[in-house]
Amino acid sequence: MATNSLDAVLAQYEKAQQTGNYTPKISQEERLKRYFAAILGDNEKQGQKRLRILPTSDGSSPFKEAQFHEMLIEGKYVKLYDPAMDNERSPLNEVYEELLIEGDKKLASEYKSRKFYIVKVIDRDNEKDGPKFWRFKHNYKNEGILDKIIPIWRNKGDVTDSEKGRDLILELTKAKTPKGKEYTVIQTIMYDDPAPLHEDEETKKSWSNDELTWKDVYSKKPVEYLEAIARGETPKWSTELGRYTYGDSTESEESFGGTKAKTEVYDDPQVNDDSDEDLPF
Repeated sequence: MATNSLDAVLAQYEKAQQTGNYTPKISQEERLKRYFAAILGDNEKQGQKRLRILPTSDGSSPFKEAQFHEMLIEGKYVKLYDPAMDNERSPLNEVYEELLIEGDKKLASEYKSRKFYIVKVIDRDNEKDGPKFWRFKHNYKNEGILDKIIPIWRNKGDVTDSEKGRDLILELTKAKTPKGKEYTVIQTIMYDDPAPLHEDEETKKSWSNDELTWKDVYSKKPVEYLEAIARGETPKWSTELGRYTYGDSTESEESFGGTKAKTEVYDDPQVNDDSDEDLPF
């Protein structure tokens, strides 16, 4: 009996240690390849992106819902996963609730988490990268990306079907915020003729059975990181210590993901815009 209790307690403790410290299945370099971004380059005014939504293994909706906080950090909007989704403490939600109690609804809105959809896709322009994940915001006005996809689903059937599904074609164009900042807009979403996911059976099977989930790609920050953001601090990654440092510490060397590899960084088009407005980021 004692042995069973001991095993149970140790198992409980081990689980507690793992909570909030999810270890991705892939490297940082590989993870960066798994984002699908419907964004035009600096010198592009319009263009297309073609993708195929992958079927789910259990027949559930491919559009997974998740809550993210959108926080302005060092001049860029960063999306931070809301741990309340996992029934864990959420420091940014605590600030949001405190500000509501104080009656500052405008400031509180900056700390409110927003609903996003994440869908697993194949980027037809970069099939060699394998399955990717596309994240886009829910639009309460029913004018968002999902609202453009659903009519295709209703009229043409299951576009994720591995044999008779359809590629989606995103028509992209540039727009400007009132302050003149350019951002990419998904103007329309069209569809191609029915076709197999891939002509090669092994490739098709590999994509369909891929076990990577969006949680492997969109990192979950530790609670200490979120606490620092709530205090108005900017956490830094220390390559020497192998962890984030907080406050006025000078021992950190900023390096996201623990490497100095240069990666392309996009400015969030939602800067200076209403947080409820659905922009494609």
